[in-house]
Amino acid sequence: MAGSRPPQGELTNNTDMTKTAETKAVIEGMVDGLNDHRIADIGEFFAQSFRWMGNAGCGTKVGLEHFQEGWQKPFQAAFSDKVCVDEARLFMGEWAAAFGRQEAVHSGEFMGIAPTGKQVEIRYMDFWKVVDGKIQDNWVMVDFPHVMAQLGVDAFNGEGWEKYDG
Repeated sequence: MAGSRPPQGELTNNTDMTKTAETKAVIEGMVDGLNDHRIADIGEFFAQSFRWMGNAGCGTKVGLEHFQEGWQKPFQAAFSDKVCVDEARLFMGEWAAAFGRQEAVHSGEFMGIAPTGKQVEIRYMDFWKVVDGKIQDNWVMVDFPHVMAQLGVDAFNGEGWEKYDG
């Protein structure tokens, strides 16, 4: 691309690298808390003004209570026996990232799909910003089309780009 370039990495350019260990401890504790299915006291890890910004189908939750009511509780109602497995984690100053999967049982309604009792894999990617020992922002990608496919629903009606995989 010739010519000017857009600014890159603006959110992480001035990260305080001395915060890496603190960020790692917060994220590790939070994941353990989610695996313990904690809701009422999960604020130990999240700021009250926390922002959870998900992809289409997941929505955006502003504030800890909105996250609890609009994500945690419905997610746990749809998927029981859930365990989170971060396959990779990166820590840099106030920033952390992970990708992995949740393994769960489809035990409640999900995207209009009645409970099937099937074991599913829910793939995700997360980026977190930790400020003053609490998660302030969380950018999230959850692979709901993959979950739907496991439950027998093609979110793309046969038009997914897997058809180009050869």
